[in-house]
Amino acid sequence: MNREVKLAGHYLRRYWFRYLMGFVSLTAVDLLVVELPKITRRIIEGLEAVPVTITMEDIVPLLFRMLLFALMIATGRFGWRFCFFGGARSIERDLRNDMFRHLETLSPRYYNEHKTGDLMAHFTSDLMSVRQLLGMTVITTFDATVELILVLYNMIREVDARLTGVALIPMVLIIVGDVFFGKAMHRRFLEKQEAFASLTDQTQESISGIRVIKAFVQERRELYAFAKASLKCKDKNLGVSRLVSMMFPLLDLVIGVSVAMTLLYGGWLAIDGTISVAQFVLFNTYLTMLVWPLIAVGEAVSSISQGMASLKRIRVIFDAKPDVVDEGDPAVTALDGSIDLQGLSFAYPGAEENPALTNVSVHVEAGETLAIIGRTGAGKTTLVSLLERMWDTEDADMIRMNGRPIREIPLAVLRRDIAYVPQDSFLFSDTVENNIAFGVNDASHGQVEAAAKAACVHDNIMEFPQGYDTLVGERGVTISGGQKQRTAIARALLKDAPILILDDSLSAVDTDTEEQILDNLRRMRFGRTTLIIAHRISTIQHADHILVLEDGTRVEYGTHEELLALGGVYRGIYDKQQLERQLREEGGELDG
Repeated sequence: MNREVKLAGHYLRRYWFRYLMGFVSLTAVDLLVVELPKITRRIIEGLEAVPVTITMEDIVPLLFRMLLFALMIATGRFGWRFCFFGGARSIERDLRNDMFRHLETLSPRYYNEHKTGDLMAHFTSDLMSVRQLLGMTVITTFDATVELILVLYNMIREVDARLTGVALIPMVLIIVGDVFFGKAMHRRFLEKQEAFASLTDQTQESISGIRVIKAFVQERRELYAFAKASLKCKDKNLGVSRLVSMMFPLLDLVIGVSVAMTLLYGGWLAIDGTISVAQFVLFNTYLTMLVWPLIAVGEAVSSISQGMASLKRIRVIFDAKPDVVDEGDPAVTALDGSIDLQGLSFAYPGAEENPALTNVSVHVEAGETLAIIGRTGAGKTTLVSLLERMWDTEDADMIRMNGRPIREIPLAVLRRDIAYVPQDSFLFSDTVENNIAFGVNDASHGQVEAAAKAACVHDNIMEFPQGYDTLVGERGVTISGGQKQRTAIARALLKDAPILILDDSLSAVDTDTEEQILDNLRRMRFGRTTLIIAHRISTIQHADHILVLEDGTRVEYGTHEELLALGGVYRGIYDKQQLERQLREEGGELDG
């Protein structure tokens, strides 16, 4: 709980002056509100006296005073609403931005272990609860406290202490009940948020995978899974609603009992002459004002429990630490393109018994092309992920760039100077031009077009309805796999980085287009380092060096001709692909 309070306090301090003005306005309003019944009492006392001691000349100024108080109260209420609600919205914005900024620093493992739907719930439902906590709940709690103190003070001072004591008896029950209610609400709200996160994740995953669902005719199965998550969410929400629904009627009952007790005892005191009729009316007016603080207690306990539960969930995000930390030397401002792997070994967390890479050594001079080939799961993608420091090796000396351990290269420099096209080419839901220009600020249309031509996707783009202004669907689902890959390649080429990594990025491209793209790469990237991961020999045969991986181990290394001469794994892959190509050509001739 203390850590959640510190988190809230960190953001409250940013807007302390706004909240201070809100408290001043709210206090002023409460002071004016408790003064209004005294004007009524003065009029009643004048009318009650025998003979009557008040005239219309006396009443008119009092009515004008009441009107003035009402105007000041209205102005004050606008003031505290502006301060508190504006402050809460500002904190919500800051908290959302800080959460997103922190998530950007976290390593891939965090996203492997946390679902997108759960993270989305933090940015929606949880932030809404925090805003309620730091906005309306602050108002409710402070207003109820100030008004309660002022009302009780005036009840004792202006009427009778014994009658006030009778009115306070039911409050003990409310305080005791709130303790148990708050604990139950905190637990149930956490369960509600977790159920909402699961539902959000189920929805996001089903919509993203709708093509697969339809292709495998699994609509009914997914509908059942969604209905199950929806039912759980409903049950958890009802659990919170039941608690609230039970508390407020009980609160009304306690308040009703308090009113009945004070009416009976107060009426008896008025009949007995201990207090006047005007005092009795004044007391009942204050008793009506006392109802709001009592109700506010229940609302505050509910909102505080929910808000603190959400702050706890948000704090867990801020507590997450990145696996990769920037330890770079500021003196390093650019990569020269040289890469040196010395006994590179790596195992993913939790899979130490099955290392992804074992004792891999390779040296690439600046401007050379290294090709990496191997079966699925051989460690190819892991190797290039380590070059970008998406993961870290135990020994920083295993990977060297610019002749220095990779951890001495600042992360911003490392990732700026490496253009990476992953296996799963990701496109944003934006225009084609903005997707290609994603990695370069202020790229001109001419530069974008030149990159698209080099990636052999320009002609396809020009066939789109709005050309380069065509909107691409989520993750690029509205274009073909080959177009998506070539658009991603264009994005990397526009970056013109010292190191280019193509991770099986030509798999959805036909051989003629592939050959044209490779020719463009050799021409455009002369003197720059290129790493190509592929399964087809035709993609990599012109590389300066070819690394063959098997089960995370370097089994062969050399040029295309050298590896063929070895007659090993590479030769086996080459012969198999040649046979497949021959069979395709013969099949095509037969079809013809």
